[in-house]
Formats: sequence, structure tokens, C-alpha cells
Amino acid sequence: AESPVFASANYTLSFDALRGSLADLDGYILVLDTKGINVWCAAGKGTFGTDELVNRISCTGLASVVRHRTVIVPQLGAPGISAHQVLRRSGFRVEYGPVRARDLPEYLKTRKATTDMRRVRFPFVDRVVLALVELVHAAVPTLIAAILLYFLAGPVASLAAVTAVLAGTVLFPALLPFLPTRDFSTKGLILGVLVALPFAVYGATQFHLFPFAHVVAGIIPLLLMPPVVAYLALNFTGCTPHTSRTGVKQEIFRYVRVMVAMAGCGIFLAILSAIVWFVGVA
Repeated sequence: AESPVFASANYTLSFDALRGSLADLDGYILVLDTKGINVWCAAGKGTFGTDELVNRISCTGLASVVRHRTVIVPQLGAPGISAHQVLRRSGFRVEYGPVRARDLPEYLKTRKATTDMRRVRFPFVDRVVLALVELVHAAVPTLIAAILLYFLAGPVASLAAVTAVLAGTVLFPALLPFLPTRDFSTKGLILGVLVALPFAVYGATQFHLFPFAHVVAGIIPLLLMPPVVAYLALNFTGCTPHTSRTGVKQEIFRYVRVMVAMAGCGIFLAILSAIVWFVGVA
């Protein structure tokens, strides 16, 4: 009844990290329904928030399970939690734990976080782990797109689709600190152009089916691949503590229309090229 209560998200990595850190401790884990989103991102979007925390405290009957009235919330969940409202509405006090779950055993000895426990880091290993999660989520749509493109436009187009997704989900997180510009969208566009260049060169040198076909074939990868990489890069803002809710909203407002316009132009040129080729063959 005196065991501590830890709030977490129903995001696999977050939950497993917390559960693994509590292997030798007695405690309760209060899982908030964040729709499968990590704590940091869910806090920014409101699903790891005051209402959900109060709701979980109520529907689990937590007050009848423990005698104390404290819930330990991960520090990265703070943007979504209003501690005084939680106290007023549920009777439970919010205590912000360390950034990383692995520091909880040490933190629980004094219930005080050191400066190091409060410091947010996002090293290469963490970025790659999250990249693999993003890749798994994108695997099925990518496979379907690759198969369709293989039959509609050939193996090179199929390979381009897979390359764009791998660049956005794996290469982008790995290279995040080294890509120029501050916005994730522009970082993604730059990386997208770089990975599209080999396909653009291939198209410009291999396709001569109609006048200016080589020009069109060289332009299409530069219009289609960068928006895919940029979109996946923008999606990665929810996985990193480097961004803020305001910054993400600004990026969406500034760059999504650019991505859509580029992709639309690329699709238009691809369809037009296919029609011209079909008419010419016929």
C-alpha cells in the first residue's frame, strides 16, 4: 500500500524501459492511454496530459490501492501535466521523476533528482533505437508501395521508394546533429535531395523514349523523394526532445504545403510521362 506509483505511456519502449528499471523494486505502474505514442510526444499533443492522468487515477481506483497520494511522472511528461489541477481533481500530488527510467532506483533513495538526472540527452544509440521503431511502423506501407511501383514503373522506381523511406526513418535520425538548418523539414529536404541524386542521374542518362524524356526522368526523383524524406523527418519531431510544440506547428504550417506541391508536381510529371510513352508506343 506504500509502494510508489509511476505514470507511463502505452508506448512499448517507454513502458519496457520503466518496467525494466523497476525489476528489483515494488511499485505500481499507471499506464496512460497515449494512443501508442511516447511520453514526450504525447505530452506535447495532450494525450499524456492532465485529463488522462486524472481519468486513470479514477478508473483504476488508485486511491483504494495505495495509502499515499503521490504519482511519479517522468520529467518529459511535464509539458502535458498541470500538477495543481491533478491535485485538485484527484487528490494526488504529482512528483516529477528523472528524465531516464534507469535513474529511478537512485532517485527513490532520496526522492531528489541530481542535475545529471534532469539533463536531457539524445545520443546516437537512442536515435537509432527510435529509428528502428519508426522503420517497423513504415514497413508494411513501404512494402506495398514498392511492389506497386515495381509493376507500374519498374525496379528502379521501387528501389527509389524504399531508399526514400530508409533515408527518412533510419539515415535521418543517425545524421540529425550533422544536417544543416534547424528545422527538421528542411533537414529532411536536404537529405532527400542527396539520396535522390543517384536516381536523378540514372533517369537523365537512361531514358530517351521521347524528346526531353531524360530531363523529365531526372527531375521526377528530385520532386518525389525529398518530400517523402522530409515528411518522415517532420514525423520524427515527436521522438526527440530537440523540438517544441510551437516549433512543430510552425514547421507544419511552413513546409507541409511545400511537400505536397513537390510531390504533386512529381506525380503529375510521372503520369504525363507514362501517357506520352504509352501513346508513342501505341
